Amino acid sequence: MHTLFDITTQIPAFIHITSASVNDVNAMDHITYEEGAYYIFDRGYVDFSRLYTITQRKAYFVIWAKSSLKYRRLYSAKVDKSIGVLCDQTGRLTGFYTAKDYPEKLRRVKYYDKESERTFVFLTNNMEVTAAQVALLYKNRWQIELFFKWIKQHLKIKSFWGTSENAVRIQLYCAIIAYCLVAIVAEDLKTGRSTYEMLQVIGISLLDKTPVKNYLKE
Repeated sequence: MHTLFDITTQIPAFIHITSASVNDVNAMDHITYEEGAYYIFDRGYVDFSRLYTITQRKAYFVIWAKSSLKYRRLYSAKVDKSIGVLCDQTGRLTGFYTAKDYPEKLRRVKYYDKESERTFVFLTNNMEVTAAQVALLYKNRWQIELFFKWIKQHLKIKSFWGTSENAVRIQLYCAIIAYCLVAIVAEDLKTGRSTYEMLQVIGISLLDKTPVKNYLKE
């Protein structure tokens, strides 16, 4: 299941279900890219012809680069290593095919995350935001991990009631509908809690007749 997750509303804006044999990048062909919007991808979605489509639609992307990236630096910007930014470069792809797939300049940001003690290399087509903001944009991708974590833990996606394609799709869509209904309740009640927190509260009080809003005030 491929999901485009809106971190502002905390709900999936796009769902695409495929068999396990379908490469992740194929899901990118089904997304309607909005001008000025930011799209954050894991490195499993590195496909430069598809990323160039985002640039042509005047939208922005941040993606975790693969270690095999062939890239030539043209110039570098000053960085503040005390906040984890190790380099901020502008350059071009040098691979035979990738250079044709993405003929314009790309920005490369190397960032060390103290929390996970890991170093990340990001690519983006946005030349205006700071390098720290590029890292923060990618960090927000964790919201989709929380979404899938809750789906797997609480909506019985680990096991299926049926094995046919239609049965699996129905169960997945029911799970997504349940998640979205909770997001609507969260928005209507104006509790200030995230959808993920709402889901946790409702998940432990399903058989209790106390109004949900009373739990959320505690």
